[in-house]
Amino acid sequence: MTSRDEPRLADAAEIAAEHGLTPARISSLYTSRTPNAAGTPFPETAGQRGRARLWNHTEVTAWFADRTQARLREHTPPARNPEELLNAAEASRFLGYKNPNQVTTYVRDHPGYFPEPDHVEEMGTAEKPYRRLQWRVQTLTDWMATRPGRGKRTGTHRSAPALPDVPVDGDPDELLGATQAAALLGFKSVNSFSSSLAQGNLPLLTTPDALTEKGARRRWTRRRILEQAAQRGTGR
Repeated sequence: MTSRDEPRLADAAEIAAEHGLTPARISSLYTSRTPNAAGTPFPETAGQRGRARLWNHTEVTAWFADRTQARLREHTPPARNPEELLNAAEASRFLGYKNPNQVTTYVRDHPGYFPEPDHVEEMGTAEKPYRRLQWRVQTLTDWMATRPGRGKRTGTHRSAPALPDVPVDGDPDELLGATQAAALLGFKSVNSFSSSLAQGNLPLLTTPDALTEKGARRRWTRRRILEQAAQRGTGR
């Protein structure tokens, strides 16, 4: 495992997943030394894994923050009823994101960054349940004015919650969620776990052992998570 003092490294696929781009686009930003709004070129690589370039995740995140916030500051959302409810795709467009899945990505991969939905509707069937999340226009407008990266945030800064301390010697058949799996696998956040899973880096967890009745959230047995940890060499 990486020590706490060492920077977290990420490849093009992981960075692309976090920012709604393609790995090819990340490589292009690097090779062309594309500058962000502050005039800072895309960060230099910090290592290599096989043929894959690796970057300091913190540096890349900061580069994108300057790039994204500058673009959004120029966006004027359309006039709408403050009480109107918008789904994730509508909210993404209202906020000025080019990627219609941006809000969904925030909710799934960046806990604590985006506001909680004002309305959650349970939909689908018992076999395939899903939830429709909706936000009031006023909630989105308030977030735009105080979102992280837009100068000093008023009030308390909300950071992603720390991962829990999950025992390795618990019931091997107990079903655990993404946050617990991330902790057992040695990730620093559920975001990095989700990105790694999406990239196919955790093959033993590709298919979950169960889905929750509400929200269809994935669950894995402790046994399979520990088997994956041993395969990655991160067993504790």
